[in-house]
Amino acid sequence: MKLIDTHCHLNDEQLYQNLDEVIAHAQQVGVEKIIVIGWDKASSELAIKIAEQYPFIYACVGFHPENLEGVDEKQLNEVLALSSHPKVVGIGEIGLDYHWEKDSQKREIQKQFFIKQIEYANKVGLPISIHSREAFQDTIEILKEHKPMHSGVLHCYSGSVEGLQEVFNLNLYIGLDGPVTFRNAKTPKEVAIEVPLERLVLETDSPYLSPHPLRGTVNEPANIILVADEIANLREMSKKHLLEVVYDNSCKLFNL
Repeated sequence: MKLIDTHCHLNDEQLYQNLDEVIAHAQQVGVEKIIVIGWDKASSELAIKIAEQYPFIYACVGFHPENLEGVDEKQLNEVLALSSHPKVVGIGEIGLDYHWEKDSQKREIQKQFFIKQIEYANKVGLPISIHSREAFQDTIEILKEHKPMHSGVLHCYSGSVEGLQEVFNLNLYIGLDGPVTFRNAKTPKEVAIEVPLERLVLETDSPYLSPHPLRGTVNEPANIILVADEIANLREMSKKHLLEVVYDNSCKLFNL
Protein backbone atom coordinates (compact mmCIF):
# COMPACT_ATOMS: atom_id res chain seq x y z
CA MET A 1 0.00 0.00 0.00
CA LYS A 2 1.26 3.44 -0.95
CA LEU A 3 0.51 6.35 1.34
CA ILE A 4 1.21 10.08 1.21
CA ASP A 5 0.68 12.46 4.10
CA THR A 6 -0.02 15.63 2.14
CA HIS A 7 -0.12 17.92 5.18
CA CYS A 8 1.90 17.56 8.36
CA HIS A 9 4.17 19.63 10.56
CA LEU A 10 7.37 17.69 11.13
CA ASN A 11 8.76 21.20 11.63
CA ASP A 12 6.78 21.47 14.88
CA GLU A 13 8.99 20.91 17.93
CA GLN A 14 6.76 18.07 19.16
CA LEU A 15 7.77 16.00 16.11
CA TYR A 16 11.08 17.56 15.15
CA GLN A 17 12.73 16.52 18.42
CA ASN A 18 12.14 12.85 17.46
CA LEU A 19 12.29 13.28 13.71
CA ASP A 20 14.06 10.06 12.69
CA GLU A 21 11.78 7.96 14.91
CA VAL A 22 8.63 9.66 13.60
CA ILE A 23 9.71 9.11 9.99
CA ALA A 24 10.59 5.46 10.70
CA HIS A 25 7.09 4.90 12.15
CA ALA A 26 5.56 6.38 8.99
CA GLN A 27 7.63 4.18 6.70
CA GLN A 28 6.67 1.07 8.68
CA VAL A 29 2.98 1.52 7.75
CA GLY A 30 3.72 2.30 4.10
CA VAL A 31 4.00 6.10 3.99
CA GLU A 32 6.13 6.75 0.92
CA LYS A 33 5.95 10.53 0.69
CA ILE A 34 5.41 13.35 3.19
CA ILE A 35 4.74 17.06 2.62
CA VAL A 36 5.82 19.34 5.47
CA ILE A 37 3.85 22.57 5.67
CA GLY A 38 5.18 25.94 6.83
CA TRP A 39 3.21 28.56 8.74
CA ASP A 40 5.77 31.42 8.95
CA LYS A 41 9.36 32.13 7.94
CA ALA A 42 11.16 29.94 10.49
CA SER A 43 8.82 26.97 9.98
CA SER A 44 9.02 27.29 6.19
CA GLU A 45 12.81 27.29 6.33
CA LEU A 46 12.78 24.26 8.63
CA ALA A 47 10.35 22.45 6.32
CA ILE A 48 12.87 22.88 3.51
CA LYS A 49 15.75 21.76 5.74
CA ILE A 50 13.86 18.55 6.57
CA ALA A 51 12.99 18.00 2.91
CA GLU A 52 16.67 18.35 1.99
CA GLN A 53 17.55 15.53 4.40
CA TYR A 54 15.08 12.96 3.03
CA PRO A 55 14.47 12.29 -0.68
CA PHE A 56 10.78 11.38 -0.09
CA ILE A 57 9.92 14.52 1.90
CA TYR A 58 8.78 17.80 0.33
CA ALA A 59 7.87 21.24 1.65
CA CYS A 60 5.29 24.00 1.33
CA VAL A 61 6.07 27.56 2.38
CA GLY A 62 3.82 30.44 3.40
CA PHE A 63 2.16 32.44 6.15
CA HIS A 64 -0.75 30.92 8.09
CA PRO A 65 -3.55 33.42 8.87
CA GLU A 66 -2.86 33.11 12.61
CA ASN A 67 0.80 34.06 12.16
CA LEU A 68 0.53 37.50 10.59
CA GLU A 69 1.11 39.68 13.64
CA GLY A 70 3.83 42.21 12.77
CA VAL A 71 4.47 40.68 9.34
CA ASP A 72 5.21 43.17 6.56
CA GLU A 73 5.53 42.93 2.78
CA LYS A 74 9.29 42.35 3.00
CA GLN A 75 8.89 39.34 5.32
CA LEU A 76 6.13 37.92 3.15
CA ASN A 77 8.30 38.20 0.06
CA GLU A 78 11.22 36.54 1.86
CA VAL A 79 9.06 33.53 2.65
CA LEU A 80 7.53 33.32 -0.81
CA ALA A 81 10.99 33.51 -2.37
CA LEU A 82 11.77 30.21 -0.65
CA SER A 83 9.44 28.60 -3.19
CA SER A 84 12.30 28.60 -5.70
CA HIS A 85 13.87 25.70 -3.79
CA PRO A 86 13.53 22.44 -5.78
CA LYS A 87 11.93 20.58 -2.85
CA VAL A 88 9.13 23.16 -2.44
CA VAL A 89 5.95 21.82 -4.04
CA GLY A 90 3.33 24.34 -2.90
CA ILE A 91 2.44 27.58 -1.14
CA GLY A 92 0.87 26.98 2.24
CA GLU A 93 -0.55 26.95 4.71
CA ILE A 94 -2.49 30.04 3.69
CA GLY A 95 -6.08 31.20 4.13
CA LEU A 96 -8.52 32.54 6.69
CA ASP A 97 -9.17 31.71 10.34
CA TYR A 98 -12.18 33.37 11.95
CA HIS A 99 -12.30 30.98 14.91
CA TRP A 100 -9.55 32.82 16.76
CA GLU A 101 -9.69 36.19 15.01
CA LYS A 102 -12.85 38.22 15.69
CA ASP A 103 -11.48 41.69 14.87
CA SER A 104 -12.80 42.83 11.48
CA GLN A 105 -9.69 44.84 10.60
CA LYS A 106 -7.41 41.88 11.32
CA ARG A 107 -9.67 39.65 9.25
CA GLU A 108 -9.14 42.08 6.39
CA ILE A 109 -5.38 41.69 6.83
CA GLN A 110 -5.84 37.90 6.62
CA LYS A 111 -7.70 38.37 3.35
CA GLN A 112 -4.98 40.61 1.91
CA PHE A 113 -2.22 38.12 2.75
CA PHE A 114 -4.30 35.23 1.42
CA ILE A 115 -4.79 37.00 -1.91
CA LYS A 116 -1.12 37.95 -2.22
CA GLN A 117 -0.05 34.37 -1.60
CA ILE A 118 -2.56 32.95 -4.10
CA GLU A 119 -1.32 35.40 -6.72
CA TYR A 120 2.29 34.50 -6.02
CA ALA A 121 1.50 30.78 -6.34
CA ASN A 122 -0.10 31.52 -9.69
CA LYS A 123 2.98 33.44 -10.79
CA VAL A 124 5.44 30.67 -9.90
CA GLY A 125 3.20 27.78 -10.98
CA LEU A 126 2.52 26.08 -7.64
CA PRO A 127 -0.62 24.69 -5.97
CA ILE A 128 -1.83 26.06 -2.63
CA SER A 129 -2.69 24.47 0.71
CA ILE A 130 -5.67 26.35 2.12
CA HIS A 131 -6.59 26.78 5.78
CA SER A 132 -10.22 27.82 6.23
CA ARG A 133 -11.76 27.76 9.69
CA GLU A 134 -15.21 29.23 10.26
CA ALA A 135 -14.62 31.30 7.12
CA PHE A 136 -15.83 29.07 4.30
CA GLN A 137 -17.86 31.60 2.33
CA ASP A 138 -15.21 34.32 2.45
CA THR A 139 -12.59 31.74 1.48
CA ILE A 140 -14.63 30.63 -1.53
CA GLU A 141 -15.34 34.22 -2.61
CA ILE A 142 -11.63 35.07 -2.56
CA LEU A 143 -10.81 31.89 -4.48
CA LYS A 144 -13.42 32.76 -7.09
CA GLU A 145 -11.97 36.25 -7.55
CA HIS A 146 -8.35 35.06 -7.44
CA LYS A 147 -8.60 31.57 -8.87
CA PRO A 148 -5.67 29.25 -8.10
CA MET A 149 -4.32 28.48 -11.56
CA HIS A 150 -2.38 25.42 -10.44
CA SER A 151 -5.01 23.87 -8.18
CA GLY A 152 -4.78 23.37 -4.43
CA VAL A 153 -6.42 21.65 -1.50
CA LEU A 154 -8.96 22.72 1.11
CA HIS A 155 -6.88 21.37 3.99
CA CYS A 156 -8.80 19.65 6.80
CA TYR A 157 -12.08 20.40 5.06
CA SER A 158 -14.69 21.39 7.63
CA GLY A 159 -17.41 22.56 5.27
CA SER A 160 -20.64 20.83 4.40
CA VAL A 161 -21.44 18.29 1.70
CA GLU A 162 -23.39 21.08 -0.03
CA GLY A 163 -20.24 23.21 -0.16
CA LEU A 164 -18.22 20.60 -2.02
CA GLN A 165 -19.40 21.63 -5.46
CA GLU A 166 -18.08 25.16 -4.98
CA VAL A 167 -14.68 23.65 -4.20
CA PHE A 168 -14.74 21.41 -7.27
CA ASN A 169 -15.82 24.31 -9.49
CA LEU A 170 -12.47 25.86 -8.59
CA ASN A 171 -10.59 22.65 -9.54
CA LEU A 172 -9.51 22.11 -5.93
CA TYR A 173 -9.11 18.97 -3.84
CA ILE A 174 -10.51 18.05 -0.43
CA GLY A 175 -8.11 17.09 2.36
CA LEU A 176 -9.45 14.85 5.12
CA ASP A 177 -7.72 14.25 8.47
CA GLY A 178 -8.27 12.76 11.90
CA PRO A 179 -11.68 14.38 12.53
CA VAL A 180 -13.28 11.96 10.04
CA THR A 181 -12.56 9.22 12.59
CA PHE A 182 -14.16 11.02 15.56
CA ARG A 183 -17.27 9.21 16.76
CA ASN A 184 -19.46 12.34 16.84
CA ALA A 185 -18.14 13.78 13.55
CA LYS A 186 -21.30 13.55 11.47
CA THR A 187 -20.42 16.08 8.76
CA PRO A 188 -16.83 14.94 8.07
CA LYS A 189 -18.11 11.38 7.67
CA GLU A 190 -20.80 12.54 5.24
CA VAL A 191 -18.16 14.44 3.26
CA ALA A 192 -15.89 11.36 3.20
CA ILE A 193 -18.71 9.37 1.63
CA GLU A 194 -19.80 12.00 -0.90
CA VAL A 195 -16.51 13.49 -2.12
CA PRO A 196 -15.59 12.09 -5.55
CA LEU A 197 -12.61 9.80 -5.08
CA GLU A 198 -10.61 11.64 -7.74
CA ARG A 199 -10.85 14.84 -5.66
CA LEU A 200 -9.64 13.41 -2.33
CA VAL A 201 -6.27 13.58 -0.58
CA LEU A 202 -5.37 12.37 2.90
CA GLU A 203 -3.58 14.32 5.64
CA THR A 204 -2.71 14.08 9.32
CA ASP A 205 -2.03 17.73 10.24
CA SER A 206 0.29 16.13 12.79
CA PRO A 207 1.16 16.81 15.58
CA TYR A 208 -2.47 17.96 15.79
CA LEU A 209 -5.83 16.22 15.25
CA SER A 210 -4.87 12.70 16.28
CA PRO A 211 -7.43 10.22 14.95
CA HIS A 212 -9.60 7.99 17.11
CA PRO A 213 -8.60 6.04 19.21
CA LEU A 214 -5.48 8.18 19.73
CA ARG A 215 -7.18 11.49 20.48
CA GLY A 216 -5.25 13.50 23.05
CA THR A 217 -1.86 12.14 21.97
CA VAL A 218 0.75 13.66 19.68
CA ASN A 219 -0.25 12.86 16.10
CA GLU A 220 2.24 11.44 13.58
CA PRO A 221 2.22 10.80 9.82
CA ALA A 222 2.01 7.04 10.57
CA ASN A 223 -1.53 7.62 11.84
CA ILE A 224 -2.71 8.43 8.33
CA ILE A 225 -3.47 4.72 8.04
CA LEU A 226 -6.29 5.20 10.59
CA VAL A 227 -7.78 7.98 8.45
CA ALA A 228 -7.61 5.72 5.41
CA ASP A 229 -9.20 2.81 7.32
CA GLU A 230 -12.15 4.97 8.36
CA ILE A 231 -12.78 6.39 4.90
CA ALA A 232 -12.57 2.97 3.26
CA ASN A 233 -15.08 1.65 5.80
CA LEU A 234 -17.43 4.60 5.32
CA ARG A 235 -17.32 4.23 1.55
CA GLU A 236 -17.58 0.44 1.78
CA MET A 237 -14.66 0.04 -0.58
CA SER A 238 -11.28 -1.65 -0.77
CA LYS A 239 -8.64 0.21 1.19
CA LYS A 240 -6.10 -0.78 -1.45
CA HIS A 241 -8.13 0.90 -4.21
CA LEU A 242 -8.74 3.99 -2.06
CA LEU A 243 -5.04 4.39 -1.40
CA GLU A 244 -4.06 3.85 -5.03
CA VAL A 245 -6.38 6.60 -6.23
CA VAL A 246 -5.49 9.00 -3.42
CA TYR A 247 -1.78 8.43 -4.02
CA ASP A 248 -2.21 9.32 -7.69
CA ASN A 249 -4.32 12.37 -6.77
CA SER A 250 -1.63 13.62 -4.39
CA CYS A 251 1.18 13.16 -6.91
CA LYS A 252 -0.86 14.96 -9.56
CA LEU A 253 -1.77 17.85 -7.26
CA PHE A 254 1.77 18.50 -6.01
CA ASN A 255 3.59 17.42 -9.20
CA LEU A 256 5.57 14.75 -7.36
